[in-house]
Amino acid sequence: MSRSASILPDEGVFTQFRQQCSSTDNWINKYDKHGMQVWVEVLSTAPKQGQRNASKIHMMKCRMAIMDVSAATMYDVLHDGLYRKSWDSNMMESYDVARLSANADFGYYAWGCPAPLKSRDVVTLRSWQVTDEDYVIINFSVKHPKYPPRNGLVRACSIITGYVIKSTGPNSCSFTYLSKADPKGSLPKWVVNRASQVLAPGVLKRVHKAGQNYPGWKAKNAPDLKPWLVPAQNTLPMMDPAELCLQRADSLENVDESSMVASPETPPRPVGDDIVVGEIHCSEIDCN
Repeated sequence: MSRSASILPDEGVFTQFRQQCSSTDNWINKYDKHGMQVWVEVLSTAPKQGQRNASKIHMMKCRMAIMDVSAATMYDVLHDGLYRKSWDSNMMESYDVARLSANADFGYYAWGCPAPLKSRDVVTLRSWQVTDEDYVIINFSVKHPKYPPRNGLVRACSIITGYVIKSTGPNSCSFTYLSKADPKGSLPKWVVNRASQVLAPGVLKRVHKAGQNYPGWKAKNAPDLKPWLVPAQNTLPMMDPAELCLQRADSLENVDESSMVASPETPPRPVGDDIVVGEIHCSEIDCN
């Protein structure tokens, strides 16, 4: 992704993200049931020039066919921070800091992990785009001197994370989630990659249920307030995007948690709608 002129994503970034979401090249299907699919990228075994090692973090992609919620409603669900408090049980703290443009903001999200693992947080630039064809939200990690890593939390890194939602009818849509993120903390990469694959269906089910319940909730909670669609409603302070810089995963501290997880041979254990890999309940990197 080219962000040389500004840290704000340009049209090329959105185009590339859409292509990644729709591409079938260099992807392996890991799950295909009940209208839900999960893929992981095929990693290159040879490092690129200037790299000591090829990345061990997979890009992961999920798609769900939603037959009872419109694309517009699912888009609202992803944006509505107040509503998220009612359905995201992993969330410890979340808030938007400032506007960067009419379709971009800067925010903070922290989520809990089960003991003895440390909880995570992330600081991201989020940008969105609505066209006649789809709704797109993307985010990536950024740094700001007023929001450094916090004591007691592991600062994760979203390399690229986002959603593409396409309408397939007046009350149905195709919902795609794509993420390449490093939770840091020196977790074995097999845990990160395997957990992403097996937890993704449960995550999508929760988002789908949130979409089903949103119209009733929104009717009772400021039904006309949607600043993500009406920029004039946005009361966040403006911030110069130049105050932010891209967060590199390799510049963040790794807290060694490798001794707290089971071996790669330990099979996933289902718990309710989620799945635990060894004894780790992994939350997705947020698209706040």
